[in-house]
Amino acid sequence: MGEKDDRAERLAAQLRANLRRRKAQARAGSQGSDQAAASGAHLPASQEASSAGNSGESADDTVA
Repeated sequence: MGEKDDRAERLAAQLRANLRRRKAQARAGSQGSDQAAASGAHLPASQEASSAGNSGESADDTVA
C-alpha cells in the first residue's frame, strides 16, 4: 500500500504544479490582452476607423 500512497503524493504534487503554471499563463495572457486593448492593436484597421467616432457618417455621405 506504500506504493499507492507515493503515487498519490506524486500525482497531487504534479497537479498542484500544473495548476500554478496554468494560473501564471492565464495572468500573463490577460495582461497582454489588456495592453493590446489599450493600444487598439487587437482591432483590424477597418474597425479602428469605424470605432474612432466618425459620428455615424460614412464616406459616401460627405459633401465634396
